[in-house]
Amino acid sequence: MRCPYCGSEENRVIDKRDNPEPNITRRRRECLDRKCTKRFTTYERVETLELTVVKKDGRREQFDREKILSGLRKACEKRPVPRERIENAVSDIEFKLRNHHSTEIDSKVIGNLVMRKLKGLDQVAYIRFASVYREFSDIEAFVKEAEKFMKNN
Repeated sequence: MRCPYCGSEENRVIDKRDNPEPNITRRRRECLDRKCTKRFTTYERVETLELTVVKKDGRREQFDREKILSGLRKACEKRPVPRERIENAVSDIEFKLRNHHSTEIDSKVIGNLVMRKLKGLDQVAYIRFASVYREFSDIEAFVKEAEKFMKNN
């Protein structure tokens, strides 16, 4: 970090505070150059990767955590799944996406992660989500998915 007054790279942190905004740290620094010795403030931010979702039709849109949360809440509606478990599932999915090898993620990858999480949360919620996600066209497709689920569990 360079001193904004003299340009020296020699300085020390004399105070560090967390900021009300998440992932931002405020630091008070003092220039160690004998001629300068002025103090200045720096803000350190955690840089997050902007994720882009590639939709089935090729469109691209910015990743939105709230969409996953909303989908899980709808699937788990009127089911005995605590809100905390839903939040934890969304956080785990987001963590996996942010550690993905690319910043562009196919919507199928996200859908499959959600399906895996729901499978462990609640069977009915899993089937509900699958019926929308897999776009069942008739009752036979629904029954096949339910049978496949029961066979694997």
